[in-house]
Order: sequence, then C-alpha cells, then structure tokens
Amino acid sequence: MRTDLPPPASVPSVPSGVSRVRRVPALLAGVVLLLPAVLAHPGQHGAALLVAAMAAMVTATALLPWPVGRIGLAAGAGSMAGLSLLLDVGYSGPYRLPAFWLLFEWLALVGVLFRVVRRVPGRWVGVVGAAVGCAASLLPLRFTLRMPHGSWSGSLIGVLLALLPALGVAGAALYLRVLDSRRERAVDRARREQRLEVARGLHDFVAHEITGIVLEAQAGQLGPQDGQETALLLRRLEEAGLRALDSMDEMVGALRDPQSGETVREARRYGPADLPELVARFDAAGGMRATVHLPPDPGALLSAEAGATAYAVVLEALTNVRRHAPGADAVVVRVTAVVGAGVEISVTNSGGGSAARRGRRLLRRRLGAGGTGLAGLAARVAAHGGALAAGPHEPGGWRVVCTLPGR
Repeated sequence: MRTDLPPPASVPSVPSGVSRVRRVPALLAGVVLLLPAVLAHPGQHGAALLVAAMAAMVTATALLPWPVGRIGLAAGAGSMAGLSLLLDVGYSGPYRLPAFWLLFEWLALVGVLFRVVRRVPGRWVGVVGAAVGCAASLLPLRFTLRMPHGSWSGSLIGVLLALLPALGVAGAALYLRVLDSRRERAVDRARREQRLEVARGLHDFVAHEITGIVLEAQAGQLGPQDGQETALLLRRLEEAGLRALDSMDEMVGALRDPQSGETVREARRYGPADLPELVARFDAAGGMRATVHLPPDPGALLSAEAGATAYAVVLEALTNVRRHAPGADAVVVRVTAVVGAGVEISVTNSGGGSAARRGRRLLRRRLGAGGTGLAGLAARVAAHGGALAAGPHEPGGWRVVCTLPGR
C-alpha cells in the first residue's frame, strides 16, 4: 500500500492585508506612467493623458493579483485588450505621444498575455489570449500609421517585431500550462490509486475478518457450549478483531502525509507462502474442512506484486465460501506450477446444495460488475498478465481459478 503520495492540493487563501500589499507595485507603476502626461505641452494634455492612462491600466492589469473583488483575470485582460484596440483605431492626437508610452504598454500586454495563457480557464483562454495577442501585435500601428511619411512596409515591420516576441511568450506560457496540467493529472491519478488500494484493503482484509467474526458469533448461538469451547471461540474472535485492527492501522498509515514526520509502519505484503496460515485459520473456524497444497518454496514462483494478488484471490474466494456456501463439505486451495502457463491458483469447494447455487448466482453477478470483489480482482490479475475465472465444479461445488505468469 502506497504511503508516499503527495498531500491533497489546495488553493491557499490570500489574506486581505497581503492582497493590499501586493497591489502597491501596480499603483506605483500607474502613477509613474501618468506623471509624464502631466508634464506634457498644455495643448497635448488630453491626448497624453489618454495614451498614458491606457499604458498605466494595462501595466496595472499585468501586476495586480487576480481576482480583484469579483472581477477575474479573463475579464480584466479582455477589457484591457479591447480598450487598447479601440485606442489604436480612434486615437487622433500627435503621433509622437504614442511612441513614448508604446514600449511600456507593449511590455505590459505581453505580461498580461503570459498570465492569461498560463492561468485563465480552458474555455476562455483561447478567446482572451487571442484578443490580448492582437492588442500587443497591432500596438505599433498607433504610431506608424500616423507618421507624416509612414508606409505600409514600416507598419508591417513594426507588427512583426511586436508579434514574434509575443508568440514566444505565449508558447512558453502554454508549455508551463501543459506541465501544470500533467502534474495535476498525475496527482489525481495517484489519489485515485490510493483510494482503490484503501478500498481493496477494506474489502480483502477487514471485511474478511469481520465476516469471520460474524460467523463465529452466529455459531456460538447455535447451542450450549462448555467452558473450553467458549474460551476457544472468544480467542478466535479476539485474534480476528486484532487482525482487522492491524489492517485498519496499515490503511490509515497509508493516508498520512509522509512530510508530517509521523512514523508510518510499512504494510505487510502477503503472498503464496502465507496461504497455509490463512487456510489454517479458515479451517479452525469450523463448519467445513479446508486444506492447502503448495509446491516447494511457493514464494519463489511469483513476483511480490503477483504473489500479493494471488493471496487476495484466495482470501476473496474463502470469504465467498463462508458467505454464499455455508453448507460446503470441504475447501481445497491448490497452487501449481504449470509448464508454459505460469502458476495456477485454485480454490475449490465441494457440496453446498441450494446455498451454493445461490452463491453461484451472486458470484456471476459480481464477476460481471465493477467493485472490489472478484471483478476488481480480475482486473488486478489481468494487469499482471493473468486471468481469473469462476464456475461450477462437481455436483453442487464451485471453483475459482487464477492463472499468473511466473517469475
């Protein structure tokens, strides 16, 4: 079970005081850009204030922490791009004035373009990014088209000189956006895998032990028992409860933040070598005889991951026998190394009567549905290149067979 997953991502809230402090550079830049307009020739104050105010607003948009109140970056950037394009068309003042503030406004528009491509949500990034890119690329026309001896070639060169760096900045922002998206998907995938592992642990181990506890408690109510039988029953209940608690501790440990400094116990990985102990506990619970047949050194047959899957298949099959075939006579667990086919793990129960038939119907539904039972185990087995099947075996019996590739 994984214990090294990153903590859930969260969006930090910015205190209002910090937000106000972060607005100071934008306000200072706006004031600095407006001051030259105040010093302009008296007859040019209006036109100077117009182009200076435009440059100041775009610069503030590039520097402000967004959102500002209920206004987001997309709305702010789109508005600034629209105003800049309108000014390109409607400006009627001296042609020299735009040249003074042109570089500042262009740099601010490129900065806004970077932030838009990097941060604006997907459905708006194309529209707003295109508007800001157009505003940055066409900004030189505010100066070149109004020059006394300007030409279309000069305007084209100015547009190209503004466009190429803007495309480079947009490309860099898009690259960083893709990296962010990949990282988010990786974190989401890791969280999903962790949730599935916890669900499998709950189903495979905790549910198995709780099922045993319930069955033991039900068996204890069937008739009078002497003191020794009661003591054995209580001991089995205690051991099953402790195993369930240990499994819960391992799963809770997997959810802890590895950066918190807490000591996390490594989850034990079970395999074919642990099957005799599992079958012995199943047999000790009574009601039916259970045996296990293993080849020499069963732990060497499969990799650690495949061995854990094989153990989970046997555990699930035994739990299903307890639940759905309580009238079964005997259960046989067998691990066999098959030449050319890998390792075959089978769990066979004989007898069971009507209860077994009901169990078969339940197992068929579970094999055809998603979840953490045999359907989930079938997916785990397939991930290791194996196969899982279940079907009738002998009159009234049932057999679960798992085939996994060997080492």
